[in-house]
Amino acid sequence: MTSSAASFNRIRIGSAPDSWGVWFPDDPRQVPWQRFLDEVAQAGYEWIELGPYGYLPTDPARLIEETSSRGLKVSAGTVFTGLHHGPAVWEKTWAHVAGIAALTRAMGADHLVVIPSFWRDDRTGEVLEDRALTPEQWRYLTTQTERLGQEVGDRFGLRIVVHPHADTHIDSEENVSRFLDATDSDLVSLCLDTGHYAYCGGDSVKLIETYGERIGYLHLKQVDPEILAEVVANEVPFGPAVARGVMCEPPAGVPALGPVLAAAQRLDAELFAIVEQDMYPCPPEKPYPIAERTRRFLRSCGA
Repeated sequence: MTSSAASFNRIRIGSAPDSWGVWFPDDPRQVPWQRFLDEVAQAGYEWIELGPYGYLPTDPARLIEETSSRGLKVSAGTVFTGLHHGPAVWEKTWAHVAGIAALTRAMGADHLVVIPSFWRDDRTGEVLEDRALTPEQWRYLTTQTERLGQEVGDRFGLRIVVHPHADTHIDSEENVSRFLDATDSDLVSLCLDTGHYAYCGGDSVKLIETYGERIGYLHLKQVDPEILAEVVANEVPFGPAVARGVMCEPPAGVPALGPVLAAAQRLDAELFAIVEQDMYPCPPEKPYPIAERTRRFLRSCGA
């Protein structure tokens, strides 16, 4: 073990279906879930996320058997929300969240990743609503997210970690800061996705150093700066941008992950750092070699 490896002992590395090109519960262009589980374990990862609900088996007994037989454990589930629409969407949101939260808890995980709804469709690029929220919508977003954090904690013992994401209303440094400043730290933490934050112009190390107590979870990802410049200049939606290769294999892109991990290590917290390289759709043979190289690269960084 290198000295740098010893210094990153607070960080637990994992991967996710996303790194195998999985965005949807069922899609013929995605690898079968059995292959994902086999390959993520073979690539050297111990922790995984559930991915889109319904991709992996949703029966806890079966999923426990399938993961444990491969030496895998679950770090988090993921939900999608449109809480800026206010109390009218609460019941629909909770119906979506509850089943995923129950499976996440049954798998022994402690975190629920919350992704805000997109303002433009990630497949078609259709603009669904204004990219800027009104003051009333910001109040709905913050208060309803706090309510979600309270309910998920009370009912399932999980901590929500909100994921800033391209083409959503929680994206840029300005909007992430506004969201964090307006929410209760006891109820709402952040899932910092280094790739999405860079995609939207943010500095992950600066965010960790500024809002360290709010960082509850990490997604490790890089963007290709040349492709990103074209994407930004031409206002390319996120889905087509991914198809162009805007999210790239480390260490070819930005941000540098070593400094991000070092900044996270300095926090007084145990953190998951889950590798996510968006590449939907992709050939079925593409993910595994990248996953293996990425795990090797992160070890060289000390993780």
